[in-house]
Amino acid sequence: MKSAKLSGEIGSETRIAIFESGEEAFTTLTKFANDAGITAASLTAIGAFERATIGWFDFEKKTYKKIEVAEQCEVLSAIGDIAVGDDGKASLHVHVVLGLAVVLGLADGSTRGGHLLEGKVRPTLEVVITDTPAHLRRKKKPDLGIALIDIATGKA
Repeated sequence: MKSAKLSGEIGSETRIAIFESGEEAFTTLTKFANDAGITAASLTAIGAFERATIGWFDFEKKTYKKIEVAEQCEVLSAIGDIAVGDDGKASLHVHVVLGLAVVLGLADGSTRGGHLLEGKVRPTLEVVITDTPAHLRRKKKPDLGIALIDIATGKA
């Protein structure tokens, strides 16, 4: 992955991260956010994966129901945020819409969407990350089984 600062001062920067074939998007982006000290940001992305795992949250089981996308797919849209988790590290929340080239033998442009859990990049993923002026804290909600942004906590 290569990255560059596009604009702004510390605390209000806009960055771009360009992923290369073979990189795992979620893990690499999380490491980048930790290394860069990002405590609150929004992100958007486009590109493609050779395979991906997305999911939806099953409230009954308090876990993600995984959807495997085992084929080349376009990242038609990715939108999300970065906050600080209970462990003090970057916590990503990213939703994606993936365009599938072939579904059941038909090249019909079908899509799949959900939380990005994993994505192996091919040939690239272009992510724009925009810091927000305040720290965001994601706190685990035991009753729900997931961590949500808690604006009442103030600085992380």
